[in-house]
Amino acid sequence: MSAPDVYVGLMSGTSLDGVSAAVARFHPEDGRFRVELLAYVQHPYDDEQRRRLRAVMREARARDYCRVGFDLGNWLAEAALEAIEKSGVPRSQIRAVGSHGQTIWHEPPHSTLQIGETAVIAERTGLDTVGDFRVADIAAGGQGAPLAPIADALLFSAPSHWRALQNIGGIGNVTIVPPGGHPEGIRAFDTGPGVAVTDAVVESLFPGVTYDRDGLLARKGKPMQAVIDALLEHPYFAAPPPKSTGRELFGADYVRDFIDRCREQDENASHEDIVATAVELTARSIADAFDRFVRRDVAEVLPSGGGARHPVLMERLKALLAPRTVRRFDEVFFDGEAKEAVIFALLAKLALEGNPGNVPAATGARGPRILGKVSKAS
Repeated sequence: MSAPDVYVGLMSGTSLDGVSAAVARFHPEDGRFRVELLAYVQHPYDDEQRRRLRAVMREARARDYCRVGFDLGNWLAEAALEAIEKSGVPRSQIRAVGSHGQTIWHEPPHSTLQIGETAVIAERTGLDTVGDFRVADIAAGGQGAPLAPIADALLFSAPSHWRALQNIGGIGNVTIVPPGGHPEGIRAFDTGPGVAVTDAVVESLFPGVTYDRDGLLARKGKPMQAVIDALLEHPYFAAPPPKSTGRELFGADYVRDFIDRCREQDENASHEDIVATAVELTARSIADAFDRFVRRDVAEVLPSGGGARHPVLMERLKALLAPRTVRRFDEVFFDGEAKEAVIFALLAKLALEGNPGNVPAATGARGPRILGKVSKAS
């Protein structure tokens, strides 16, 4: 009997929206896979959970790191269990769980830290759990990111044309996939801020509001292009791939400086103007990355993640990336919010089958590496 081909994927991203869990079945097809999304759930973080995660990203005691790491393992496990129940798949037919956990610190090529104790997930679900995916790539001299490229190639490539898969979570990252998903042509890197800066700006200026729902705030504002011009002079944007980034650059200090720059540029700027400027920063940083590093014959861009649901951001991307076709990942595959969780389900499958999960051309690692550490279920 062949091993079950159903896996659970878990994700908690830089935007700190909450935990995502997906149950996916992978069907082999000509060296690639067709993915069947069987269930997907989201568990939003409450204010206290979000506060605790932010605290350990900034400064905390060792006890705080340990407690949050184990608690997050339970939060992830609860999402996994709900997704499994929703899928209707018997536990005996699920091979394993793949969990990204929550990135606390990412400083390539030196180190990276993701928390969310996999032993807790394995104990709660009764399933082997693979986690800590980034460290093997960094140990091999890579960036430890992005990790999406192998899945973008194996699951989401187009048969006859080049395709760009642009994730807009807390941080933006793009994978350029050749026709048929041939790995030798893959290029991938982090483009810069996704929604992390916009969300933090909204929270700072509109207490009690965590994000720009339906783009209503940005729609009322006018972006300050001079501020964006200055911010895009940061060396990160011009640095060639492979490269990755996170809250270490686009975090609380960056947001405070961003708001100060906007107010210095125009002392009469409204809160909505500042939000609109943050949205425009994300759009222009992605467009700038395409201009600098993406081949001209990439004619199709599929955005996913929370940013793909921001109507103003999507309008700007369509204008800035023209004549490329820009359409949401959902329009071609499944709910784009589930994409990253599905990716970690696939990475667990690759790890347990002894196959590499990184793309050295994207991460800069010395070669292919099997990613992840396994916590066995009893």
